[in-house]
Amino acid sequence: MALLLGAPSALASGMGVTARTTLAPPTVGRAAAKLSLRFLGTPYVWAGTTPAGFDCSGFTRFVYGRLGIGLPHSTYAQWELGRHPRRQSLRPGDLVFFGLGHVGLFLGHGRFIHAPHTGEVVSIERLDRGGYAASYSGAVRLRAAQRFPEVARPSGAGSQRPR
Repeated sequence: MALLLGAPSALASGMGVTARTTLAPPTVGRAAAKLSLRFLGTPYVWAGTTPAGFDCSGFTRFVYGRLGIGLPHSTYAQWELGRHPRRQSLRPGDLVFFGLGHVGLFLGHGRFIHAPHTGEVVSIERLDRGGYAASYSGAVRLRAAQRFPEVARPSGAGSQRPR
């Protein structure tokens, strides 16, 4: 606070100061979280794996499949696919599980997206509220989701691999 006392009034008021934000790297997991939002409102369909209708594991399978990562169509099989981060260490794109019979995709800021059950639609919920807080079983961080997505390069640029 003492540093601001001698600062020009424009700086002390915040005028003319640009905030520096640090953005997390654009991983495939972040891309999955962003892509998943396109399917908000899609109906739940038992055994569904397409935008015509999803079940929970069909939804996570579809989203990651669009990004080149194949997942099985089973919550139990998806649970076995990666390491299990602590709840406070979740990253966008992590798979979040509830009783191992239900899976969603972590979006960040305590929220996840999922295909809930018959009669519902793909929606966003909070991990720390309601039945989901009580039934949270853990998460899976897919190794492939932590890599950086391929960046398109202009033709001819960087086409040769360094040796």
